[in-house]
Amino acid sequence: MPSLVGSEMCIRDSRHPLRILLQLADLPLTVNLSGRQIHAPTERQDRQPRKQLSLIHISEPTRLGMISYAVFCLKKKKEKISTNPASIVDMPKIHEKEIVRLDADEVGNLLDEVETGDKLTDNQKYFHEKTKIRDVAILTLMLGTGIRVSECVGIDIGDVDFKNSGIKIRRKGGNETVVYFGREVEEALLDYIEERKHIIAVTGHENALFLSLQKKRMSVRSVEKLVKKYSSLITNLKKITPHKLRSTYGTSLYKETGDIYLVADVLGHKDVNTTRKHYAAIEDERRRKARNAVKLRKD
Repeated sequence: MPSLVGSEMCIRDSRHPLRILLQLADLPLTVNLSGRQIHAPTERQDRQPRKQLSLIHISEPTRLGMISYAVFCLKKKKEKISTNPASIVDMPKIHEKEIVRLDADEVGNLLDEVETGDKLTDNQKYFHEKTKIRDVAILTLMLGTGIRVSECVGIDIGDVDFKNSGIKIRRKGGNETVVYFGREVEEALLDYIEERKHIIAVTGHENALFLSLQKKRMSVRSVEKLVKKYSSLITNLKKITPHKLRSTYGTSLYKETGDIYLVADVLGHKDVNTTRKHYAAIEDERRRKARNAVKLRKD
């Protein structure tokens, strides 16, 4: 770790990246921290006796500033380096990950399993009887609207508007928006809210829509475990998370509408290119199907 010597930072570790940079730049291995600018000590200062005071943890802004200074010195003295050392470093290959999503039949099997719990263990079935209606509502809502897990657990009872079939959610950054749901989601929510009316929540959690068995607002981690528990019963080849349910909804919506801008808006993507990247394979399939759509000559 660098040590503070007076108002100077001494880089004693031979493996420290800043020391290596300073050596390449042919600069003293002590960086003066006095004043607002970071600069190397003069030759006269470097000959002055030093008295080590203490070892301290260097904050991230200071460390970044020191490294930026060292890089600047390297550029200033670039005549000392004939080639760029970084040019000989092999960059790691970036592999595009295939987007995991549930097929239509898998979605049906998942919801059936949540309703019946046939494949659960005896211990799981005991708790399943208490949470079945809630679990069906959560998974149906996520599969039917594509909302994020954080948005799901953040829903309050007053956020649900059955008259207009909409739910007010809070996106990343705190922005509020309304997402709309269909008949299946409405039925699942109505069943759960009827049950929710008879649950007295812990103080401070009265407004939460989805409650845990401890009668507190459900956490993101709780929903992640819930999704993992049920999805593992219907597929072993796919690692299903709440985000995969979101991808499943986005895929279904894009296949039905073919409108990438609509999908981006519903999913809350700020940049449509993010959406296009995720559904590029579907877009390519649609282009292939359209190859014979235009007839040059009438039959």
